[in-house]
Amino acid sequence: MRVNHELAVDNTLVVSSSGKAYDFNINDNMNNLNMKILLLKGQLQKGMSYDLDFDNQIISHHKYDAKVTYKKNSGYFPGVASFGDHIIYVENRAGNAHVKLEQAESVKRIGKLAKDHSIGIHRSRMDAGSYSKEIVDAVSQISDLFYIRANKCFSLTDRIDQIDDWQRVEINFKEYQVSSLEFTRFFEERHYRLVVMREIREDGQLDLFDGKYIYRCILTNDWEGTEEDIILFYNDRGSSEKLFDVMNNDFGWNHLPCSDMHKNTVYLIITAIVKNFYNYIIKKVAEVFTDIPSTSRLKRFIFRFICVCGKWVYRGRQWILKLYTDRPYDKVFA
Repeated sequence: MRVNHELAVDNTLVVSSSGKAYDFNINDNMNNLNMKILLLKGQLQKGMSYDLDFDNQIISHHKYDAKVTYKKNSGYFPGVASFGDHIIYVENRAGNAHVKLEQAESVKRIGKLAKDHSIGIHRSRMDAGSYSKEIVDAVSQISDLFYIRANKCFSLTDRIDQIDDWQRVEINFKEYQVSSLEFTRFFEERHYRLVVMREIREDGQLDLFDGKYIYRCILTNDWEGTEEDIILFYNDRGSSEKLFDVMNNDFGWNHLPCSDMHKNTVYLIITAIVKNFYNYIIKKVAEVFTDIPSTSRLKRFIFRFICVCGKWVYRGRQWILKLYTDRPYDKVFA
């Protein structure tokens, strides 16, 4: 806990447009360290571009500085950015902070972090919590392409109702109708695209505005990909959201050790660094051990790789670890 205290930075007070203040904790030094370690291990490469996922995660707890979240439990509401299964950025936020609050600035910090380490961002993928003019503007500046879940409104509903060129596609063995229209709500001078998909309601109920269909929209600046390609890419956010489950249950985010947000932020980033190390190690192990795939969770890795009988033997004026197994441990880091 002393390490957490020494590496911590003071909270930043963010005031919303309504005048309400919220605590944020932004530890640039720790996030820079994490990025340097990823580059040092070769998990990221300078000069390369990667796909970015950004999301917020409620971490429920009862510390003295916990705030009531929108889900009516108490805790923090950190923002987490990742390239694939590598966490690259973590910032902590008060649990009662709105998801869009200061998110445009968060996106800019992520872009600066990547740029400072000579890393590009090819595609950014975010949920409806990032659907606002300021955030879209920030995302378009740090990445080549972006894909953001759009919220429906009355003006969009009218335009969607006028679509008459729906195309039928099958996605994950389910039939949808898809189409695209030009999006000018936020930036009339920019050529953005709204990909619309709809499916028939399974319960047969009629909605007052949408009738028998369920509509979903994705805002993007990608005019080259087909509607199906864009929907499939966006749906892959599910794999990035699994990252929160891994961090909560395998790397201790569900059990914060400190009583202060700024110290717990250090813990979140340190455990993210440990997770990135685990990605590196499990990939090496999977190349040798056929029964341990690179997607193995920590518990399986411990039982299949760590739990083995052995003892330290002093021989030739040095200590040698003797393992009582015929499995190829010696080939993992050969």
